[in-house]
Amino acid sequence: MAIEMLYFAWVRERVGVGTERVDPPANVATVADLIGWLATRSGGHAAAFADAGRIRAAIDDRFVGLDASIGGAREIALFPPVTGG
Repeated sequence: MAIEMLYFAWVRERVGVGTERVDPPANVATVADLIGWLATRSGGHAAAFADAGRIRAAIDDRFVGLDASIGGAREIALFPPVTGG
């Protein structure tokens, strides 16, 4: 199941790219699982995802929690919390 990943703000800076296509193993079922798996891909990924609690996610343009299933996802965006003013 190939997924287009989008990274924003300091997540993108630490990973080193804004987008990448990944094919996680079958045991990666949730956003939290995906973040854990991504953290093993490189030092930049590890730095970006060292504290998964600081990451927000959207699956196919819909905000989701870290416990959301990634089954059938075409695109997943990962980003830091957003504030406005």
